[in-house]
Amino acid sequence: MQTRDVVFIALFAAIVAALGVFPPITMPVVAVPITAQSLGVMLAGGILGAKRGGLALVLFLALVAIGLPLLSGGRGGFGVFIGPTGGYLVGWAIAAFIIGYLTERLWTRLNFVLAFAICFAGAVVVLYAIGVPWSAYVAKIPVSTALAGSAPFIPGDIVKCLIAAAVIVVVKRSYPIITSKA
Repeated sequence: MQTRDVVFIALFAAIVAALGVFPPITMPVVAVPITAQSLGVMLAGGILGAKRGGLALVLFLALVAIGLPLLSGGRGGFGVFIGPTGGYLVGWAIAAFIIGYLTERLWTRLNFVLAFAICFAGAVVVLYAIGVPWSAYVAKIPVSTALAGSAPFIPGDIVKCLIAAAVIVVVKRSYPIITSKA
């Protein structure tokens, strides 16, 4: 790993932390807040690629685990990983990796629609596949109930996917960090 890679990983961990400054919107039905930080997950994967994007979120989550209050609303510490949001948090690193992996594979054909689809697949489909069962387990409710409680978050996630897709495509045109694998 080169110095440039380490700098990008740290930069995107910092971007995710900075997005935590925006106050969370907590829905009364479930204990999972709407935050801007999942936008950072999409950007890390889509701009840095699988390895660096995933590592940026691993670094961010390690800093949260040791107690830094980097999550939206000033939360931090290992306890957040065993609460109802724990699955979503762990899923961030996986989602960034998957978004990066798909972006790398489709880099030469990447356009706004494809970037949106990649962000949606990683940050909604994958993230919910990890976060919803985790929330159901922690809250001791059926997965269907947890999924229904998570449904109000989808419109906000779609908006974040649109924003991330636009940024990813602009970065691809102006300063391609990911080099073509094809």
